[in-house]
Parts: sequence; structure tokens; C-alpha cells
Amino acid sequence: QLQVVESGGGLVQPGGSLRLSCVASGNTRDYYALGWFRQAPGKAREAVSCIRMGDASTYYGDAVKGRFTISRDTAKNTVNLQMNSLQPEDTGVYYCAAVYGHVYCSADEYDYWGQGTQVTVSS
Repeated sequence: QLQVVESGGGLVQPGGSLRLSCVASGNTRDYYALGWFRQAPGKAREAVSCIRMGDASTYYGDAVKGRFTISRDTAKNTVNLQMNSLQPEDTGVYYCAAVYGHVYCSADEYDYWGQGTQVTVSS
């Protein structure tokens, strides 16, 4: 099994930046992927970005392409999400999740979830 813990949320003004981090623990020897998903009040959980820890293959949701960058540190079992040019519509709870194997970057596919961290973009 895997456990994940997120950090780095907060309040930022429109146009600002935040960096989220996610640390995985447990059986990290097998091939797995980490992903970021977000949920705004009254909306469904959506995929933000995912990365495969083995080959660094990445996926970005259309809403964040060109603004967010996901990266990994395999030695530390950590994934970072650099979020730039943040807008109010980026507000929500951001969850890190993990899954073994090759899957789509979809919340339905991921098995191990963190508690989430709040990101608020407001002036």
C-alpha cells in the first residue's frame, strides 16, 4: 500500500504562485504514479496533473496547461506541483493521490488519497 501527505496550500492573489508537495510512503518500490486532483465547492473532483514515478511521463488537465508544472524526486518519493498565474477558478481543495501501474489521470483510477490542502485565489 501507499500513503500520501500533501503540503503547501494557502491564500494567494490572482496572478500569484504556489507550490504544492506530496510525499509518498509505504511500498514505493513498485511502479506507481502520483497525481493532483482538485475539487471546488459544488463541483466534481477534476484531474489537475499526474506523473509516473518510473519514466516521468506527465499529464495536464486543459485548465492548467502552460501554468502548472509537475515534477518528481524519486529519491525522496516526492512530487511537486508548481502553480503559476493562479486565477480564482483555481480555488479548491487539492488532493494528492497514488496508484500502482499505468492508468489514466482520472480520480476514479487512483486508490490512495491524502487529506487535501486548501488553495484559495482571491484578492
